Amino acid sequence: MIDALENARAHLLAERNPAGYWEGELSSSALSTATAVVALAVIDRDRFSALIRSGIAWLVDTQNEDGGWGDTVLSFSNVSTTLLVWGALGLCGGGGEAEARAEAWIRSEVGSLDPAEITEKVKARYGKDRTFSVPILMLCAICGRLGDPGDAWRRVMPLPFELAAIPRRFFGMIRLPVVSYALPALIAIGYARFFHAPPRWLFPLGWLRKLTWSKASRMLSAVQPPTGGFLEATPLTSFVTMALGSSGQADHPIVPAALEFLQRSVRDDGSWPIDTNLSTWGTTLAVKALAEGGGFSSSDQEPVLDWLLGQQYREIHPFTDAKPGGWAWTDLAGGVPDADDTAGALLAIDALGGERPECRAAAERGLIWLLDLQNRDGGIPTFCRGWGALPFDRSSQDLSAHALRAWLVWRDRMPAELRSRINRCAGRALRYLEKAQDPDGAWTPLWFGNQHVEGELNRTYATAKVLLALEKVDFDEFPSARQMCESGTAWLLGAQGPDGGWGGDRAAPPSIEETALALCALGALGIHRERGYAWLLHATEGGQTFPASPIGFYFAKLWYYERLYPQVWTLEALGRAQRHSE
Repeated sequence: MIDALENARAHLLAERNPAGYWEGELSSSALSTATAVVALAVIDRDRFSALIRSGIAWLVDTQNEDGGWGDTVLSFSNVSTTLLVWGALGLCGGGGEAEARAEAWIRSEVGSLDPAEITEKVKARYGKDRTFSVPILMLCAICGRLGDPGDAWRRVMPLPFELAAIPRRFFGMIRLPVVSYALPALIAIGYARFFHAPPRWLFPLGWLRKLTWSKASRMLSAVQPPTGGFLEATPLTSFVTMALGSSGQADHPIVPAALEFLQRSVRDDGSWPIDTNLSTWGTTLAVKALAEGGGFSSSDQEPVLDWLLGQQYREIHPFTDAKPGGWAWTDLAGGVPDADDTAGALLAIDALGGERPECRAAAERGLIWLLDLQNRDGGIPTFCRGWGALPFDRSSQDLSAHALRAWLVWRDRMPAELRSRINRCAGRALRYLEKAQDPDGAWTPLWFGNQHVEGELNRTYATAKVLLALEKVDFDEFPSARQMCESGTAWLLGAQGPDGGWGGDRAAPPSIEETALALCALGALGIHRERGYAWLLHATEGGQTFPASPIGFYFAKLWYYERLYPQVWTLEALGRAQRHSE
């Protein structure tokens, strides 16, 4: 165990970049690659011909055996990604046999290639949330996959781009059909749909919608970060770019920077990742893992701490109007402050021994930012309080647990008034988690999943995260938390597979990430599962190899895997085991 711990620690330390923090590496994405090549082809097929050819070649080479594509090369085929790739092949060419195999897969999944059936399949997959269904159908319409252009664009549901012209403070009241982070798509795709399928001339508000485009267009420019990539994400940037290019707006001010972003983001093999990096998130995970697994020198800690403090937002964010005090997932300009990364940063600053005055000041700002985010139900949403009822704007169990843990770790070092507020909000968060707990004792996350489980749920991840939070709770202060902890622990113990590892549930194949997370949570509660550690040591070859699994969900449930995840959670689990044995 000690050798594996040292191996894992050395492996993670070697992952640091020259500046001393961690950037990690996100998996390449068929979905991102398809959207990127379509955006480039819509704007200037000749200028970007080399990038388009290499992207198409990568897509053909990574087609699944069944003829479809998943979000990563390790993911099962899904209808969204396969339709996007099929569209790209139709617009850009070069598919050959791959295109025929894709059509066979779509027929088997949808029932036919009929545009009406494809439309209904996409709409059914996402329900009321149009954040991703509308962009998929738009790309299919652009690529000629939804029939005659006039009919095709009528199949793309309209988005109220004119609402971007109203003051941001009213967004939470109007129940947008897309989640908060999708404002650029609302504007650009909404306008493209209006341009290609305008309302009938008798429609009384058609002229008014046309007049609001000027203001909505300026809003689109205002929320574009200096890097050019909206959220640093290839799909969102590509969807916005192709929408503008298809609707006579190829010379829009945001297009040059967006194209530069796409050119910078492409990988040597011709693919694009789902996002540029998760550097802040990955660094906070690494710091917390090292705190359990032997730490690193104070001379190395100081630069990381300074860097992390520098990532805290000090101004209102132009994208979501978020107040100062939060952290985003990346150090790049396209990041947006969110609950999970803010909680992670607070815990990492604590793990780095952040007792300097500037650390306490940053922690106080971050704690208040999280407290202000709490919804009326006591839970914590991702970005914005009260934006709407769509999944990525609702309270979520994994985020609420993470915020709770951060509040309790810092509470006793805060001023009396803030301590009192933390107590009140912690009680509300615990009541939310108590109501959200499944009858069998488990919890369900928002940002992680498991493709082997019905409903793609990953209750192992969420249950582990909640138990890690409950480990910080004083059961005398919050008596109901004891029963929550006991039933959650029982579920997690029962979810261990017969081979000793954990997957998304007991029936799912185990992964390094899920096994390590389960062991972290159980270890925090003083429970040592020898068979689990044996499985983890075998799977990582004694802490030396860390094959990743696609358990991460990006926006709109797009699968990804991250090179750092198996490393950080393995080190944290082994560190807790070592402390248990001392």
